[in-house]
Amino acid sequence: MTLSTVNKLKKLYEIDDYLWIIETVKLLKERRFNELDVENLIEELDDLGQERQNQVKSLLKQIIIHLLLLEYWHNEYERNHRHWQGEILNFRDQLNDRITTNFYNYLNENLSIIYKKARKYVAVKSGLETLPKECPYTLAELLDEDWFPKN
Repeated sequence: MTLSTVNKLKKLYEIDDYLWIIETVKLLKERRFNELDVENLIEELDDLGQERQNQVKSLLKQIIIHLLLLEYWHNEYERNHRHWQGEILNFRDQLNDRITTNFYNYLNENLSIIYKKARKYVAVKSGLETLPKECPYTLAELLDEDWFPKN
């Protein structure tokens, strides 16, 4: 009986992963652990963790992009500074809603890599060649909803 449920779940996973999630949650709530499709459950949990990590990384990159535009793209400042500030606030709100100690540590360890990607994007978009090679912002500044660079 148990093997049959596992096999049905494995087939369901291939056909309709959302329905698979519903059935898996039901089994978990009922504590029917021996009927779980463990292999796909592990894969889904791993994907979920990776997706969340990518979300926080992307949000931090967007914050850096808009801070660089705000601070260094002087020709567009007057026309766009309020938009950039609004984007920074929005991305900070989203990131601060998702941040955990583990994600904070991950972002702090990978800040230079994230910065380099953001810097490259801003350089292409703006044509600026004078952007700092290293990240001029600390992670605490990047996450602080009230912090903006002095122009």
